[in-house]
Amino acid sequence: MKHVFNCSGHELLLPDITEGNGLYIKNRAGNYYMDLESGVWCMSLGHQRKEINQTIINQLGSLVQAGFCYSTRIVEEAAETVLEKTGMPDGKAVFLCSGSEAIEISRQIARHLTGKPLSMTMKDSYLGAFSSVGRRESGWYCFDWAGCVNCVNADVCSADCPLISDIPDGISDFIFEPGSSSGFVRFPPKALIKTISDKVRKNGGKIIVNEVTTGIGRTGKWFGYNHYDIEPDMIAIGKGIGNGYPVSVAALNAGITMELEGRPFKYAQSHQNDPLGAAVAREVIRVINENCLIEKAEINGRLFLEKLEGLEELDAVAQVRGRGLMYAIEFINPGLTKKIYLQLVDQGFLTGYRGSFLRIDPPLIITEHEFQFFFDALYSAAADVGVSPPAAE
Repeated sequence: MKHVFNCSGHELLLPDITEGNGLYIKNRAGNYYMDLESGVWCMSLGHQRKEINQTIINQLGSLVQAGFCYSTRIVEEAAETVLEKTGMPDGKAVFLCSGSEAIEISRQIARHLTGKPLSMTMKDSYLGAFSSVGRRESGWYCFDWAGCVNCVNADVCSADCPLISDIPDGISDFIFEPGSSSGFVRFPPKALIKTISDKVRKNGGKIIVNEVTTGIGRTGKWFGYNHYDIEPDMIAIGKGIGNGYPVSVAALNAGITMELEGRPFKYAQSHQNDPLGAAVAREVIRVINENCLIEKAEINGRLFLEKLEGLEELDAVAQVRGRGLMYAIEFINPGLTKKIYLQLVDQGFLTGYRGSFLRIDPPLIITEHEFQFFFDALYSAAADVGVSPPAAE
């Protein structure tokens, strides 16, 4: 692709893909590839889902975009549907185009309401294209939770812990990404997140959950924060809510909306509360409900994780982590990981790859048979690059 600027940081291996269907994509030569990244983790229902395509066609025939001074009923209906799933039926929702935007507007609302100078997040978080996480001087406080993983008090997490005590009072918002950790698939201890959230809220800050990668069933529940004992003020939703169509949602609870009534907030852009994006989001939720895909993701997720954890018997595998349909396989060195990654591509399987990790985020529609097919190929690819099975006792 001579005239396409690729600045994603990822190598383009397959420039001639012609179509997608469910779990698979096909190139010009007719070769099929199992897409275990769900595009960029967006295709929650798989490629070319007919109900979503038909919704887009239907909405194209009526109204695609709305102006600032007019709208249509579909946007209100979609907002009601999203808020019901978030447990915020009395709140409000704004539809945008990307997860980055949903995080950014939530952060701006928190700063507007609190007047506090710092946003807080975990040190390994990714918060989108617009939020640069850095030192406190740049408006961020990054919590390093590396020492919390093996802490003997991880199940209780005292507020007297020096790490908790060091959290400054000037936090406007704690933005929690419940499990992605910039793609490395790490899950902070439940008690730690509860303790941090309680302290931030006690000091007048807001709790924002970044569900761009962990939402819409990815972790075996509707949202990743459902695995934690917290009630967020705002939720940023993206990727899977559009099944490939660029739509995101910032969901605000009733408390936030009441505060905003007394302190009006302005945020305007060209594609805000568009009927087309709203229609897609509503239909994605309907299809997931109708096909019980959250429940299936939870059941299959346990089965698939147990299978992947068996790879830890191999000397070359350092660790396997996962929840629902989100997994990371950590190998002992990056060179080995890349060889396995490329071997899988040659065999028709697309996974995520970064450093020593393979990341696997299949669509919610994946079956046990399809996952077994991939697992066998993964084991074979490891053997082909010299990974030996454990010695027989």
